Amino acid sequence: MPLGFGPGSPAAPSPHLRELKETVRTLLQLDDDTAVLIRQLACTEPGCPPLETVVAVLPMNGPARRWTLHRPTDEVTEDDLKAVLLTTAPEGA
Repeated sequence: MPLGFGPGSPAAPSPHLRELKETVRTLLQLDDDTAVLIRQLACTEPGCPPLETVVAVLPMNGPARRWTLHRPTDEVTEDDLKAVLLTTAPEGA
């Protein structure tokens, strides 16, 4: 089940997820044509917490960028996003 959707909910992302996406958009000064995806995934790496949050930025023109935060999405804060997005290179860069 995709993050932000729950039983009985009408296919709408959670308010926290919307806030996180808007924070990413603001921090990276993204245009409206750039997609921002945030997903909570099970981490399979040794020593990794059981859940991690992946932030992906997919521009219409240019390479995709991705960052991983080693905590569940509902625990990710604006300060966490600032620390990761503004101080670390995207994965695969």
